[in-house]
Amino acid sequence: MQGPVYTMQPHNRKLVLVMLFGALASITMTGLATASLSGSDHIISQKGKRFGPGDVALHVGEHITVVNDDNNFVHQAYVDHEAFAFDSGDIEPGDKVVITFPTEGDFTVLCGVHPKMKLAVHVR
Repeated sequence: MQGPVYTMQPHNRKLVLVMLFGALASITMTGLATASLSGSDHIISQKGKRFGPGDVALHVGEHITVVNDDNNFVHQAYVDHEAFAFDSGDIEPGDKVVITFPTEGDFTVLCGVHPKMKLAVHVR
């Protein structure tokens, strides 16, 4: 014994196709928006006497945002390079600083308080 056979009416097929197309378009646009956001803002955490991540690639003119995620450590972020120099001064817990890289090169961001902290920044 077979169960009932259901057939979809032509107007329902069109509705289902429109809904599927809309869902696919929405997913595609969300993916494009996410891809463009990830390249524009690079969040770097200072926590546990480490930069995280420890390596980042940028394009000329892009920036990183260094956030002190420690509850009880003051940090710094500085770059001392022949093509570019930057010094944040003290970064208190919960504070952040933005560093924009105006030229190509390989840079090291260091913490003046914790000399073993290093972040490699590759700008192309």
